[in-house]
Amino acid sequence: MNSMTFVSLFLLLVCLGCTSSSQQRHTSDPSDAVAVCHVGVIPSRFARVQQDSLVRKRGADDANMVLIEAGTFQMGSVSFPDAQPIHEVSLRSFYMDEHEVTNAQYAQFVKETGYVTVAEQPLDPKEFPGVDPAVLVPGSAVFTPNNDISGLDQPLQWWTYVPGANWMHPEGPDSSIKGKESHPVTHLAYQDAAAYAKWAGKRLPTEAEWEYAAKAGKHTTEPYYWGNDKKEDGKWLANIFQGKFPASNTLEDGFETTAPVGSFPPNAWGLYDMEGNVWEWCSDFYRADAYSLNDSKANPTGPKDSYDPQEPGLVKRVQRGGSFLCNDAYCERYKAGSRGKGEVNSPTNNVGFRCVKDID
Repeated sequence: MNSMTFVSLFLLLVCLGCTSSSQQRHTSDPSDAVAVCHVGVIPSRFARVQQDSLVRKRGADDANMVLIEAGTFQMGSVSFPDAQPIHEVSLRSFYMDEHEVTNAQYAQFVKETGYVTVAEQPLDPKEFPGVDPAVLVPGSAVFTPNNDISGLDQPLQWWTYVPGANWMHPEGPDSSIKGKESHPVTHLAYQDAAAYAKWAGKRLPTEAEWEYAAKAGKHTTEPYYWGNDKKEDGKWLANIFQGKFPASNTLEDGFETTAPVGSFPPNAWGLYDMEGNVWEWCSDFYRADAYSLNDSKANPTGPKDSYDPQEPGLVKRVQRGGSFLCNDAYCERYKAGSRGKGEVNSPTNNVGFRCVKDID
């Protein structure tokens, strides 16, 4: 299942998206592109976070981690059917990386372990009878702006499978992460993120942990985790898509693709990029009905299996937070309480992760 799964999915036109609810699929409602977009009050996001109010810890990968203290919150959103019903969840304390795992951090992991990601692995033509062997080469999907589209329900109009694209070569074999060491690592399948977390002595967050940390003590119906507006004092509060999707990004926030971690203000608990930049893998299997099935109000870990009515044959995990491709006209799944989803073996250049660590 590794790279072969991804290529086969792509060939079957089911792979990709900005991962709103799926890092890759079509949806009948483009404003809720779950499929293609990856388908306490905070008075000012630009106010300095009181560093003495944050308890920090270094992970085995030397990453700063923030103590997320135990608490209870209302999980979900009235704006998205698969994020209902809103329900009360209680969580024990845990540590969370203050930002997404970077290229430099992932490079250290690969250096020490020799790990090979899904996008780099060779494919066996015997696994794909009838498919041109020339197509069956390691690679990954890269967002490609397109001004000539027939609608927002066909994500392959702006996604291209690029041979040689992987975490070290985000746009293809001629590209590099040199100079982008502080950008979030991308082109990772779920198992690639989980492998790093295990090496670092951590794990991937549950979606309940992720949402609790993103809300940072707020019980709100505001559209964004920080409040009502996408900008403050004329400055964008997250790395998302400005302009006409997918044709032209006006780059008002300063970034065409990923931004260095910490480029935008942290939330009240000192966590960066909890909306925008890259989608983040969570450990939960994705089910559209997960919240109605949930019978645990304390430290939930999600359903026991995956089921997406749009694509029932694919195994998906939850992704959270949106990416640099999300905006209100196309992919709203970066908004507060919303859920993304992604096929576990389908990496793209707008998906990454951060880790959490249990408290001994």
